[in-house]
Amino acid sequence: MRIRPAMAQDQRNVVALDGRVTSIPKPDYWASMFNQFVGQDGQHFLIAETNGGSGDGLGFAGFIIGEVRAWEFGSLPCGWILTILVAPEFQGKRVGEMLFRAISAQLKKDGVETIRTMVAREDNLNMSFFRAQGMMAGPFIELEMPVDFGREEE
Repeated sequence: MRIRPAMAQDQRNVVALDGRVTSIPKPDYWASMFNQFVGQDGQHFLIAETNGGSGDGLGFAGFIIGEVRAWEFGSLPCGWILTILVAPEFQGKRVGEMLFRAISAQLKKDGVETIRTMVAREDNLNMSFFRAQGMMAGPFIELEMPVDFGREEE
């Protein structure tokens, strides 16, 4: 298994894997993510592939995306893991762990001391994965509300 930076030709494999796992094809979203992350400083889009993978789908095992964000809500600059997705046939084979370690090393090179992510409370699979990597609850709490909450009809 090798981990490498994403290239433009990986977009097809990312779209296919995401559609296969989520059942919701999002080619426009992934085109935007490739434009924003591939080849940009402080933005990381890494691909996991089996040795011999050549960007043609053969050996495409998964990907992870992360970036450095600074000063949001008064926090010091930190790394954020935005997305990780491993092909079902490669799950349980440490691919996610390799991707996590690789992006953590990249974010450390960028100078951050903390890495964050967000996981749905009921997402036991991802919660367990990130906890196994050493992540735990941080100092911030997500708050939300419907956009029309408290607004009266006029």
